[in-house]
Amino acid sequence: MAGLYYEEFEVGMEFKHALTRTVTEMDNIMFCALTHNPQPLHLDEEFAKKTEYGHRLVNSLFTLGLVVGVTVGDTTLGTTLGNLGMTDVRFANPVFHGDTIRAVTRVKEMRESKSRPTQGLVTFEHFGFNQRDQEVAYCVRTGLMMKRPA
Repeated sequence: MAGLYYEEFEVGMEFKHALTRTVTEMDNIMFCALTHNPQPLHLDEEFAKKTEYGHRLVNSLFTLGLVVGVTVGDTTLGTTLGNLGMTDVRFANPVFHGDTIRAVTRVKEMRESKSRPTQGLVTFEHFGFNQRDQEVAYCVRTGLMMKRPA
């Protein structure tokens, strides 16, 4: 499915993304390796057993990337020119190997670009939930979106 152009969004519009993803141990290990993050809470089962969680946590930046990634097909695939910023990031609950993540997106704000007449800014709220309907990630993301070609 192609993304939407600026004019196709409306403030308050909500997307309940059908795409879901189960997080694997390999996802977590590879992400930590690719980003040079040696945090034992993500990589060392014996270390993690001694924490309040009892086992390894999935890297929160992987979780955020997954939540935003799941939203792309329904919102910005091929119609965005880039992310301008992410704010208000939070992780209310941890993600563990085997959790299945789903996402919901709401359009929070919109405005036409002042310097680029063929583009507009759309601010999205992204919510990530696990299979128990617990929020695991949230962020506000502003995308620079193309307007529909004339």
